[in-house]
Amino acid sequence: MNAVAVIGLGTMGRPIARNLMKAGYDVTVWNRSSGRVDELVAEGARPAHSVAEALEVGTVLSMVSNDQAVSELFLDSGVLEAAPTGTVHVNLATVSTGLAERAGQIHAAHHVGYVAAPVFGRESVAEAGALNILAAGDPALIDRVQPVFDVIGSRTWRLGNRPEQANIVKIAGNYLMACAIQSLGEAVSLAEARDVDAGQLTELLSSTMFPGQVYGTYGKLIAQRRYQPAGFTTELGRKDLHLALDSAAHANIPLPIGEVLRSVFDQAIQAGHGHDDWASITEQEPRR
Repeated sequence: MNAVAVIGLGTMGRPIARNLMKAGYDVTVWNRSSGRVDELVAEGARPAHSVAEALEVGTVLSMVSNDQAVSELFLDSGVLEAAPTGTVHVNLATVSTGLAERAGQIHAAHHVGYVAAPVFGRESVAEAGALNILAAGDPALIDRVQPVFDVIGSRTWRLGNRPEQANIVKIAGNYLMACAIQSLGEAVSLAEARDVDAGQLTELLSSTMFPGQVYGTYGKLIAQRRYQPAGFTTELGRKDLHLALDSAAHANIPLPIGEVLRSVFDQAIQAGHGHDDWASITEQEPRR
């Protein structure tokens, strides 16, 4: 398998496509806006003029923004009816578990393979080909696309035979990140009230009690009030928070911190931080 199509050339889709080209894959690309297609074609990719044309490649990765985009492009557009038998669609997007279940059913009805494979990692991680890939679906299909995963990621986590299992892990992980960002902001506000340097505090915390990328990366952004360029926007963060709240409601599981975060995200967006990094939700806390 040396041919692959990439649909959705946003912050994550572009570096994924570039890494596949560097690895020697014959990459076909499609995006709603043609400018990003032209950019990658200039670097050696092939253009697809429609999603249906991209599906003809046989192995398709998509990274689009939300449930609505997946539904419009794949589930409700009729493109799967014409897709060659044996085509596999790998959905890298963070979508609801309900959408994942529906997508699996519709793809199967048209004899198109479906693998859910949302990822953990910001743009810089995608550029380095070091994403953590959360994969669920038919094990044989995952085996088939594993060489592609090995190019774009550092590890593939196989989480089950049902696509929604990967999506619930992604939703849970993003929920924990939102909780961590909010708690970091509160801790910084508390320390700043006593004239403690925020940078020193977040460095201490991320070097000792809370090591890892989440506290280290977002601690720096919060301490410096640096929310541009946005690695992951507040609007996208709110979308993923709502995915967690909706999944919890469906399972009758209370998320009391999530309800607080719902208000925080809404306030941040109303305050104009929708396109800032989601670390900007901490600006809703009193800062000195």
